[in-house]
Amino acid sequence: MSNRRTEMKVTKEIDSSTNEMAQFSPLHIESKTAATAVLLLNSVEEHILVKACNGIRIFAEKGEENKVSLVGLGALDPLCQLIAHSNVLVRRKAIITLGTMATSSEVKNALKEIEVIPSIVDSLSLEDVVVHEFATLCLASLSVDYDFKAKIIDSKGLPPLVQLLSSPDNDVQKNSLEVIYNLVQDQETSQEVHKLGVLHSLLDLLKSEFPVIQHLALKTLQYITTEEKTLITFREQQGLEKLMDILSNADFTDLHVEALQVFFNCLSDSESEQEIHQNGGLERLIEFILTSTEPEIHFIAIKCITRVAEKSDSPKLKKHNVEEILVNLLSAAEDNIVKAAICEAVKVMSPNQASKDCFRDRGAIPEIVKLLNSENVGLKEEATRALCGLTNSSNLNALAVFEAGGHKKLISQLCGGGPAIVANSAAALCNMAEQKVIRCSILSHGGIQALVEPLNSTSTQVLVNTLHCLLALACETKTRTQLQSAGGLQPLVNLLRSNDKEVLQNACIAIKTFASDEPTAAQIYQLGAMEMLQDINQSQNRRSRFSKMALITLLNFNLPVKYALMGHLASTDKITDGFYDVGKVQAVDKILTLEELSKQPVNNRRPIIFINSGVGKPVTINEGREDASPEMPTSNKKSKKTPKKPVTKYEGREDASPEISTSKTSQKTPKKKKEDNSPKDMVFPLSPKDTPWEMKDDTTLQGLVKEVEESILSLDDEREKFAALARLVSEVMGGEVQMEKLHEFPWGLHLSELKVELQSNLIPIGLVRYGFFCHRALLFKFLADSIRLNCTLNRGEYNRAWNEVLLSPGDSSNDASSSEPAGYIVDLMHQPGRMLAVNTPATVQYQSI
Repeated sequence: MSNRRTEMKVTKEIDSSTNEMAQFSPLHIESKTAATAVLLLNSVEEHILVKACNGIRIFAEKGEENKVSLVGLGALDPLCQLIAHSNVLVRRKAIITLGTMATSSEVKNALKEIEVIPSIVDSLSLEDVVVHEFATLCLASLSVDYDFKAKIIDSKGLPPLVQLLSSPDNDVQKNSLEVIYNLVQDQETSQEVHKLGVLHSLLDLLKSEFPVIQHLALKTLQYITTEEKTLITFREQQGLEKLMDILSNADFTDLHVEALQVFFNCLSDSESEQEIHQNGGLERLIEFILTSTEPEIHFIAIKCITRVAEKSDSPKLKKHNVEEILVNLLSAAEDNIVKAAICEAVKVMSPNQASKDCFRDRGAIPEIVKLLNSENVGLKEEATRALCGLTNSSNLNALAVFEAGGHKKLISQLCGGGPAIVANSAAALCNMAEQKVIRCSILSHGGIQALVEPLNSTSTQVLVNTLHCLLALACETKTRTQLQSAGGLQPLVNLLRSNDKEVLQNACIAIKTFASDEPTAAQIYQLGAMEMLQDINQSQNRRSRFSKMALITLLNFNLPVKYALMGHLASTDKITDGFYDVGKVQAVDKILTLEELSKQPVNNRRPIIFINSGVGKPVTINEGREDASPEMPTSNKKSKKTPKKPVTKYEGREDASPEISTSKTSQKTPKKKKEDNSPKDMVFPLSPKDTPWEMKDDTTLQGLVKEVEESILSLDDEREKFAALARLVSEVMGGEVQMEKLHEFPWGLHLSELKVELQSNLIPIGLVRYGFFCHRALLFKFLADSIRLNCTLNRGEYNRAWNEVLLSPGDSSNDASSSEPAGYIVDLMHQPGRMLAVNTPATVQYQSI
């Protein structure tokens, strides 16, 4: 060990004792006569074979071109045969020659076609050091190739190679170790070589006088100590002590990088880690960082510090002021791999609040922000990851990043960066957006626009972090407008197709959040979100409470669809002009606009009742078409455009109205309901085609609204307001109908006649003079909403519908014993104005046939 720079000999004096070589040595084989030597390899005379092999070796040693020419001359096949020759000298000469040639890539490729590995492995068992040297040299050259690795393993080459690590010949040790190093880079081989007891030999080789052997031994240990069982054996055989001896020896500085890499693996084992701490290993790591000028030493030492931090040993690190040391090195280091390693350490240590504060106080944040300007992708990735960790749950750190201009640089990383950079940048911005001043600045610097591109990513983490960031910025009203203007709603809606649970749930939350205003909800609806959410909620695997919430939020701005799908409108769902009732539909039914329905020929199906008093604002949800506007005009006498409201098909349902009569309409009550034997789907060719469509104001409904405002709004008692309104609704829709005469009420024929008279499937509610439960409940809800009386609208079976109201004890004589408001159904049909307590036999009867 005293002379570490002893050079290893590459070859031996191979055959100085052989007279044959002395006789042959004067023979000079030039390239033009090499073919003759190759031909002699087929000789049956052993002394000629020896001379031919030796001549070919000398020729091959002259350069790569000669080795290639020998392949062309067909030298490999006979050589591979000769390495198994019965004559010891011939066998030795053949393996020497083959080992010399095997360093050529052309020779390696040619040998793939020859089954030579088993013969080479067999030669390892011979008692011939020279054969060992050149056989292992040949295997060392070949084992860098995957195909040859597999052949060496299959030929049982590992056991003899491990045994040769103890050879007295240094060349054999070096070559065998190189082969093993090449093989253990495969995990399964690493496990196998451990079973063969390779650790003992490797630790012995650390004491070799040849640096190349020590380097190879450490590099091999670096691979095999990733296995848990190997680490335990390594510790039990005092491997850590030998490592510390190398790391503490100034004469072994050339081995410190490889030794630290093995040291890094040892830190993953808890007992080894404890032993390292007890023996001053952490102090030695810090000393390397403070004293070394080698970037590789800094890099691996910092990686070791990071692994210590991952094991929750922050107090130990804090004791040695590691945060300050890292920050100082960050500002001084010039190598990108060192800076990246420091950023990784910062990220890992950031969950500890004391470390997080220390990094801020020592000025780490401005230094890390500067790294975002780097052209090195790996460095930017670690820098964004560090900023993400530092800003997590730390307003002070977020503010420090903001003051350093980090938010603007993070925004710029969202477009065109790698998936990790984009995901980390979005996460950091999300953390920072919790503060209003930073949030507003992010928006003013194009944060929303920059988040649109990541919404098209295929990376799950990018999508999740981008959605989180969008939600953090959504606190500001202008966020929704900016996202819509930047074209971000389409990719957001597209994420509802994702099969990833986390992406889908966050997309649903984002849809719910951004659909909280009417114009944005209209645009989201246009892009097909309604249908997608319906499909999701029909799926047992994909639906969740988030998808249900998103659908409800969207439906809140689509009251006709909400009522059609859910059969219920809450008291907070206010019916305005543009609302229409298409009856009960299934989620899978196709949604049409009111205008589209108006262009259909008159048919024999259930009429569509719509509301357009001309004094209210219509609901603004449009069908998803390119020419649809997100804003619907207010319905008035000057604006005749209908709001494009979605409706659904309802062919063949149980609530379809009686068949249409082709006679002229009459508003007199007929004595008997007419029958129509026309086919169910008969279409009457009476509707005009390709004519502009207008939804005209319902002047009768206008008058009702005015009457309600004048006669009912002034009443003091809320119960009496509901009762008076119920009586008014009943009066305009055919009056009181006894239960036993309900089947005689001509509402179906009346509606059929209206359809024919209007030449339309759409009927304004003001024209309905004979209204059934569903029509009365709809009119009651609209009029109640117009004067701010709270009530629900509920759909039952077979054209039944009703309104529920809440009355306090003072509003009803039936609930004086209760201090809480109670629910009542308002009778609009049999005894208009009567209040029926919810969930009583009377209400059940009212709700059923």
